Amino acid sequence: MTSIYDFTARDIDGKERSLSEYRGKVLLIVNTASQCGFTYQYKGLEELHRKYAAQGVEVLGFPCNQFGKQEPGDADEIKNFCSLTYNVTFPMFAKIDVNGPNAHPLYKYLTESKRGFLSTKNIKWNFTKFLIDREGRVRGRFGPTTKPEALDSVIARAL
Repeated sequence: MTSIYDFTARDIDGKERSLSEYRGKVLLIVNTASQCGFTYQYKGLEELHRKYAAQGVEVLGFPCNQFGKQEPGDADEIKNFCSLTYNVTFPMFAKIDVNGPNAHPLYKYLTESKRGFLSTKNIKWNFTKFLIDREGRVRGRFGPTTKPEALDSVIARAL
């Protein structure tokens, strides 16, 4: 049986990381973009990360340029934007595709595990969020219009 822990991804600094590093934690995995109408959600994601980190919650950001070319920067530009604009301290990963033939295997797994509105598989836009339980199973999928603060009670229950 596949779980989130079976995947690896390059972090924003280019280092290949196993998601098994997050075994036993509640994860909120989000595809992000720096020039999107939902970019302000970095603030709420960071607040969730800081609020729940000590209890075993990690927010993981995956920049993506597939929606309106709203993440055009390279890794250094993305990292600087997140740090300087939103003081992001949660782990950020290298820019990936979340849909199509070049979709990262992690996102293929996420979208197969939890479909979106009307049972659609594809990610519709930036800031789609997936909640992963402590056993590495996908427990929830939340669209871009779901603000991070609306997930507070969902995360609290997952703990």
